[in-house]
Amino acid sequence: MPRKKQKIITVFGGSGFLGIYLVRELAQRGHIVNIVSRSPDRALHLKTNGPTGQIVLTKGDITDDESVARAVANADAVVDLVGILYEKGRQRFQAIHTVGAEHLAKAAKKAGAQQFIYVSALGIAQAASSRYARTKLAGEQAVQAAFPGAIILRPSVMFGPEDNFFNQFANLFRFAPFAPLIGGGKTRMQPVYVGDVAKAIGEVLDHPVDGNLFELGGAKIYTLKEIFEYILREIGRKREFLNVPFWCASLKAGFLELLPVPPLTRDQVKLLHTDNVVEKDAPGFRQLGIKPVAMEEIVPAYLVRYRKQ
Repeated sequence: MPRKKQKIITVFGGSGFLGIYLVRELAQRGHIVNIVSRSPDRALHLKTNGPTGQIVLTKGDITDDESVARAVANADAVVDLVGILYEKGRQRFQAIHTVGAEHLAKAAKKAGAQQFIYVSALGIAQAASSRYARTKLAGEQAVQAAFPGAIILRPSVMFGPEDNFFNQFANLFRFAPFAPLIGGGKTRMQPVYVGDVAKAIGEVLDHPVDGNLFELGGAKIYTLKEIFEYILREIGRKREFLNVPFWCASLKAGFLELLPVPPLTRDQVKLLHTDNVVEKDAPGFRQLGIKPVAMEEIVPAYLVRYRKQ
C-alpha cells in the first residue's frame, strides 16, 4: 500500500477534550499538526506526541479574523473542534458555533486548504428550542456554503478519562442523597468513545469518503436513567431516584447559571427534551470502517476513583 501523503493539519480547539485525542491520532498517522488555541500553554504537553517539529502550537481565536488567517496559512486541512456548552461573557453560542465557524471555513478556502471538517453534535436537528443546537446547525450550513465539500461530523455525548459527563455525575453521586432524573430520565443517548471520534476524523482526512455528513454514536443506546444506574453500580453506591419535571429542572438551572462553571443550564435542559441517537440509516462509523468501543470497556477504569474506599 502506498504511503499516505504527510499533511499539515490545523486544528482549532486542539487543547480540548477531543483535541487531545485527535492530536495523538494525527501524529501517529504521520501528519504535521498545528494546534490553535487561545492559551497555547495549555497544549504544551501535547508536543510529546511526536518528534520535534511535528506538533506546533499557535495562539489564535476563532472569533478573530486576523489570527484565523495566520493560523490556516499553508494548511492542507483545517479541523474545527471549537464549541462551548454554556455562555459566559464574550463566549456566545452564535459567535463561536456559527459566525466563527463560517469565518474559519472562508479563511481555509481562501488559503487553499483542500479539506475542512466541522465537528458538530448529534441530535441538533431535532432540538430546535435550544440555542446551542440552533447555532450548531446554522454553523453546519454556513460551513458547507463557505467551503463546498466540507465534512460534518455529529458525535453523541463523548466519554473518556477526562470527560465532563460520567465524571461529573459520578462525583455528584458521591455526595448527593438522590439521583435526579430530569424528565423522568427517559431521554435516550448513544455515548461514544472520544478516541473513536478522533479516529473517524483521521479516516476522513486520510481517505476519500462518500457523503459529507456522518453521525457518530456508540455501540449501544441507553436512557439517562440506565446510564445513572450504570454509574452507581460502578462506583458501588446506592441512591434513590428523584423524578424532576423539565420545568423544575429549568427553574433550578437558572440559579446554577450564576456559578462560574454551571453544572446545568436551562439550554441544556431543553436539549434533554430530545433523544441523542443516530438517525436510522444515517452514515456513520460503519461507512468509515470503525467499530465503536462500548462504554463498558472504557468507563470502569476511570470511575474507580469515585468508589468507596
